[in-house]
Amino acid sequence: MAYVDFMSPLHKATTRDYLARVNDPEFPKAEAAKRAKSWDFDYWDGDRRINYGGYKYMEGRWAKVAKLMVEHYGLKPGDKVLDVGCGKGFLMFDFTQVLPGIEVHGLDVSSYAIENAKPEVKSLIDQGSATKLHYKDKEFDLAISLNAFHNLYNYELEPALTEFERVAKRKYICVESYRSEEEKVNLLYWQVTCEQFNTPKEWEWWFDKTGYTGDHSFIYFE
Repeated sequence: MAYVDFMSPLHKATTRDYLARVNDPEFPKAEAAKRAKSWDFDYWDGDRRINYGGYKYMEGRWAKVAKLMVEHYGLKPGDKVLDVGCGKGFLMFDFTQVLPGIEVHGLDVSSYAIENAKPEVKSLIDQGSATKLHYKDKEFDLAISLNAFHNLYNYELEPALTEFERVAKRKYICVESYRSEEEKVNLLYWQVTCEQFNTPKEWEWWFDKTGYTGDHSFIYFE
């Protein structure tokens, strides 16, 4: 298991006003979180004060991440990649642009995201939970999950990590974490769906407990 960071450049490109999200008069934090956890229009394409404020495909944005993963894991045409918590499938699509011939599959809990997915990969996305993956053992050459596992409750996290480990030869997970009280407060202020508030050491405890052998990285709210 190694620490491999593919995500920090994208994460750090966004400017965040933490206090504004907490104190907004129309969508105070509790209301924003309630709406976001429906995983429906409000989460993806509703008001920015709730979450994404319109999750649209931007050409090349996810290609940077896909290219780094292709190079790091030595992926080749014909290899199979699974994206758990794939949302609208933007990263899936960019994998196919970076490496023609790669076989991509996705899974997401949100029916809205799938209905509004990138048309080229929409049929390749299954609706379901990370806690029960209906795929064969080691079916995929690589399984990835970006900013999804921290949305699971404790009783869901263990089966999800176990399933993730089972279905792929190589794995990569990115989750939110914190290293200081300042980062913890920022995470609490900004997040609307997070259920795991773990330090890196606590996440590594979860990985060890569940036998997770893949790579990982953390997102920090500095």
